[in-house]
Amino acid sequence: MTDFSLELNDDQKTLQDWVHGFASNVMRPAAHEWDEREETPWPIIEEAAKIGIYGLDFFANAFADKTGLSMMLAIEELAWGDAGLCMSILGTSLGVAAIVANGTPEQQMEWIPQCFGTLDDIKIAAFAVSEPDAGSDVSSLRTRAVYDQATDEWVLNGTKTWITNGGIANVHVIVASVAPELAGRGQASFIVPEGTKGLRMGQKFKKMGIRASHTAEVVLEDCRVPGSCLLGGKDKLDERLARVREGKKASSQAAMATFEATRPAVGAQALGIARAAYEYSLDYAKERKQFGRAIIENQSIAFKLADMKMHIDAARLLVWRAAWMAATRKPFLNGEGSMSKLYAGETAVKVTEEAIQILGGYGYVREYPVERWHRDSKIYTIFEGTSEIQRLVIARNISGVRIQ
Repeated sequence: MTDFSLELNDDQKTLQDWVHGFASNVMRPAAHEWDEREETPWPIIEEAAKIGIYGLDFFANAFADKTGLSMMLAIEELAWGDAGLCMSILGTSLGVAAIVANGTPEQQMEWIPQCFGTLDDIKIAAFAVSEPDAGSDVSSLRTRAVYDQATDEWVLNGTKTWITNGGIANVHVIVASVAPELAGRGQASFIVPEGTKGLRMGQKFKKMGIRASHTAEVVLEDCRVPGSCLLGGKDKLDERLARVREGKKASSQAAMATFEATRPAVGAQALGIARAAYEYSLDYAKERKQFGRAIIENQSIAFKLADMKMHIDAARLLVWRAAWMAATRKPFLNGEGSMSKLYAGETAVKVTEEAIQILGGYGYVREYPVERWHRDSKIYTIFEGTSEIQRLVIARNISGVRIQ
């Protein structure tokens, strides 16, 4: 038996330093510009690909870490650089996670490389679940997928909303209902390849935060995809639907299988934002003088910073635990994945708000980055399951009661 340790190994430290260098030298200087432009930062994605941060090999190697920590370390550093740019770099991983969670080995080999493309032809992917009338309640999706046996095709119709890379992605993974009477247990995931007729971008959203990340509607109108684009295959789907109809337990919903895998990663993003705001406000408090002394010498400021640091460290431990559990295939019996995302997200909001307070008027203007970090932080209590939904997941797990 080895001794318990939270110390990072040499490979993890090297990874952390490498990604931090990219975040510091490439992302930080460009963050304000792309926040103002509200456009997909292709030059930043290209730079990330050029040095090996955006691409299949990077994600495969990071996720191969048996401790589960490597990807969390990288994500925290990218979000420390800038959350919007981070989402543009990481957005593809949502589609990849859906393919890994629901696809066959053959489908994974075929489609995951196409999500990233090559250095000469960079691609991006999107994962589309939410709908105008189905956000937190993923069991009520209206997007339908109907099988056309004559042509061995699935016909998709519906509208998805709040989709990262929506409409501009080269590979879309769409969650649709194939058996509406079974609600969430009657859903499946489909690959919609680049150039497929019937898929188009709807409204592009102008957002409060993470504005360098493209978010839009995806409209599906008689969108036909080959039968081979059903993740997991039709035999597996038919078997699962039959089990549900017989009242037997089936595997997780298509959407939830992806969210369960990505919640610690979302927590790591929030953690990076919180750390950025804490470090900046700590430095500011040491330098800013009022009434003849540095403001950190006042308990009202020093105690804020102490609390900020405490909550950030606690959030990191929750994220690392959830990532380790996922990597070692330990079930989230108490909603540990939800705990990590919930606590880190709410910590980011609180820490960035306190950072603004420490900077005073300077914290409220765009010349300083803390107002952007606060705007960016709020989404982490909303997307991939609101704070309320995370608390519901945790409460149901710890109680065994179907709390509404």
